Amino acid sequence: MRFKGLDLNLLVALDALMTDRNLTAAARSINLSQPAMSAAVARLRVYFCDELFTMRGREHVPTPRAEGLAAPIREALVHIQLSVISRDVFNPAKSDRRFRIILSDFMAVAFFRKIVERIAREAPAVGFELLPLADDPDEVLRRGEADFLILSELFMSSAHPKAKLFEETLVCVGCRTNQQLSGQLTFERYMSMGHVVVKFGRTRRPSIEEWCLLEHGLKRRNEVIVQSFSMIPPMLLNTDRIGTMPFRLVKHFEKTIPVRI
Repeated sequence: MRFKGLDLNLLVALDALMTDRNLTAAARSINLSQPAMSAAVARLRVYFCDELFTMRGREHVPTPRAEGLAAPIREALVHIQLSVISRDVFNPAKSDRRFRIILSDFMAVAFFRKIVERIAREAPAVGFELLPLADDPDEVLRRGEADFLILSELFMSSAHPKAKLFEETLVCVGCRTNQQLSGQLTFERYMSMGHVVVKFGRTRRPSIEEWCLLEHGLKRRNEVIVQSFSMIPPMLLNTDRIGTMPFRLVKHFEKTIPVRI
């Protein structure tokens, strides 16, 4: 199909290359041969009178013109998919759809595992792909690379509809042999102790309590940095360090690891 001289299939190729930043991977994702993908990029360059991508090693780096085209093209393709292609009414009992969901290990253990149990009974053919926290999860959702985000409200965008699922309390946790936790833990003592902290993604996005401390200009002793909440308890064993974790996750780990609130 053409629109004002542009083959609209080329927009699918442009969107794929913007996502994968690699010609071979982009071609594979939309079932094109590499020569056909190269030809599509060449035609796009002619139409838009711009290089669109420059090479940096094996990565295709988008030009400012391509960056400006990316969002509206992605939105248009998602709209077409939702309004034209996905016409069937969703029937859980018969669906074999695979949902892609971005969530933390805490959300997976404390909340989503119960959803999986129910879905296994009511929609046995439905599958899930659980994705790690991205540096910009809202952008991943906007591009259609994920179907849902399950995150703290603090990190949600107003650009997408959302609903509160549950509330959670953050608690301080340490090894059961940690003598520093024998008395009342004051804020001053909390700040002076060594911490095991979690940071997410390549940009090392801080957790909620870290974000709150930074907002107030406070800095604690982050001695060990891990990439998920589940890695905190093992790092506390036989040390005087402490961690800050969701209550439900601590109760889960108390069954197998000697930690305490």
